[in-house]
Amino acid sequence: MIGLGTYAYFWQHSDRAPEPLSLVGAFEDTRAQGVDLFQICDYAPLERMSDDEVRDAAAAARDLGLTIELGTKGIVPAHLSRFLELAAIFDARLVRSMLYGPDSRPTLDEAETWLRDSIRSYEAAGVTLALETYEQVPTADLIGIIERVGSPNLGICLDPANVVAQLENPKTCVEQTAALTKNVHVKDFAFARQPGWVGFTYSGAAMGTGLHDYAQLLAAVQPRERGINEIVEHWLPWQDDAETTIRTEREWTRTALEYLRSTTS
Repeated sequence: MIGLGTYAYFWQHSDRAPEPLSLVGAFEDTRAQGVDLFQICDYAPLERMSDDEVRDAAAAARDLGLTIELGTKGIVPAHLSRFLELAAIFDARLVRSMLYGPDSRPTLDEAETWLRDSIRSYEAAGVTLALETYEQVPTADLIGIIERVGSPNLGICLDPANVVAQLENPKTCVEQTAALTKNVHVKDFAFARQPGWVGFTYSGAAMGTGLHDYAQLLAAVQPRERGINEIVEHWLPWQDDAETTIRTEREWTRTALEYLRSTTS
């Protein structure tokens, strides 16, 4: 399935928007665009919600016919356990996370131990834990941990844009992780010269206009054939004012959806 995530609504959710969009508002907008999947990813208010508020949000998603996935940071067992509880409320079958969290930075051995402690509960619940490729952990190290834990419910959330900051090649990252991928974050990216020719800015681009070879990802990972969901995100810099930024964010979402739909058979 093609889905939208909270990072596609980054500025619309933010306090820089004149009227910040609520989570249910994002659900409604997602459905209005003909999309049936939404990933609540790194959305801080989720962890502050009461159980009743979470149940209300889950009911709103069900009423709209949305499938929900969840996303967080960190693999401390208690934290992963809480997100498994949230997954049950939303009937989410996938939780995306990262090895490091705001208050935890395990060694590779610690990470392996923590994941072994948590993954059996995920298996029993039928929920997949997908660890994202990103600049703080070399892709080879992430693959090594997942392979050593050896669970069918543990895999990769593939975001090749992130690994450039680790001086890794996005195409190589795709090739390395293809077999273990359980989820894909979709965004384009590009470099731009800074004024005065004093370096580059690495940032987002409208889908199909940047450096991301998405055809290569589709060929290597085969997400549609394997039932792997593709979640639209953006790295959109602030565009001087809220009106322009939010309009551009919405335009990028439409562009990404059109691009992805054009690649389906």
